[in-house]
Amino acid sequence: MFADPNPSAPAPFGVYVHIPFCASRCDYCAFATWTDKGHLMSAYAKACGTAAMRLLDGGRPASSVFFGGGTPSLLDEGQLESILALIARTDNAEVTVECNPESVDVAKLSSYRRAGVTRLSFGVQSMQPHVLASLGRRHGPDSVRRAISAAGEAGFADALNVDLIIGAAGESVSDWAATLDAVLALEPAPVHVSAYSLTVEPGTPLARDASRHPDPDDQADKYLLADRRLRDAGLQWYEISNWAKPGAACRHNQLYWEQGEYLGLGCSAHSHSVNVESGTARRWWNVRTPERYVNLVGAGGDGEAAGEHLERAQRRMEALVLGIRTASGVAEAHLPGWADDPVLASLLERNGTGGVSLTPHGRLLANEVALRLVDSDVSQPQLAGSSIRSPG
Repeated sequence: MFADPNPSAPAPFGVYVHIPFCASRCDYCAFATWTDKGHLMSAYAKACGTAAMRLLDGGRPASSVFFGGGTPSLLDEGQLESILALIARTDNAEVTVECNPESVDVAKLSSYRRAGVTRLSFGVQSMQPHVLASLGRRHGPDSVRRAISAAGEAGFADALNVDLIIGAAGESVSDWAATLDAVLALEPAPVHVSAYSLTVEPGTPLARDASRHPDPDDQADKYLLADRRLRDAGLQWYEISNWAKPGAACRHNQLYWEQGEYLGLGCSAHSHSVNVESGTARRWWNVRTPERYVNLVGAGGDGEAAGEHLERAQRRMEALVLGIRTASGVAEAHLPGWADDPVLASLLERNGTGGVSLTPHGRLLANEVALRLVDSDVSQPQLAGSSIRSPG
């Protein structure tokens, strides 16, 4: 399934492990997570390990592993290690665990480090108590500072990511600026910051309360403020919602944007494999609930629910939509005529390496830009792995 197409120069390959357990559910969350299924955690970790053995045996080692959720930091050291030990990895593999500030301490994070974790990503969202309350978060700014300090003590000082959310109800521009300042002042300082605009997902408490819905213009102002503050702090923008110190970009997430291959373990996890010869691909996803996943794997299955085949033309369009979101952008040779379109010319720019990227204002309209490129048929990008992204 995931055989190495070129053993002498292996392409990146990722493994995503979905941990669907949470202590509480945030008001904006529509992910496959549960607050009342912690009793399944041990059996679920065992099922993920079993699936790893079954699906990865004899395959190429992972260059990145990402534990996402949910709240992966609810796993104790034994449960996390039992999964990770069954995933063959390259010598310099990036292994990331998403953490909530209130669910970690030095002992737990030190155990993660010993198990092979190399990177932590903290769901901070805001450093303002009233904003955190409006999001339904359980932690406060002091617990963020304690968690980051514990991470530094555990050996992750140079591998810390902080996630933020833009546009919560009650968050003023000065609140947002204060959050950015507080995050940049953390000790140790994060090498990577993700800032996502709050979105209203159907079926969530946020969706049912129109008074808390974000204002797009407010979010746009805050995004541009974040871009300036983070850039001034030495973090380079490299994808719509992500900034990092040089060399600290998240390799696992880059794999998604570059249409790489990855295997998803756990309920609701997605996988993607590529047929290099035909230029086609297959994408599939697992059953949604942890009970079904545990039962299916226990019965000898792999937990897959459904999938789809991706033809070359579909992959070309996906390459455009994903590539235009990044600082590397899309090679200009694949966007003939873009500069003659006055709308595109106002939102795109040459990036100096043979590519075309979004301007800061263009990033605010990334989806619209991608649709315009597709609809105008100005683009015939190569498939991932064939230099759609500009050199360097």
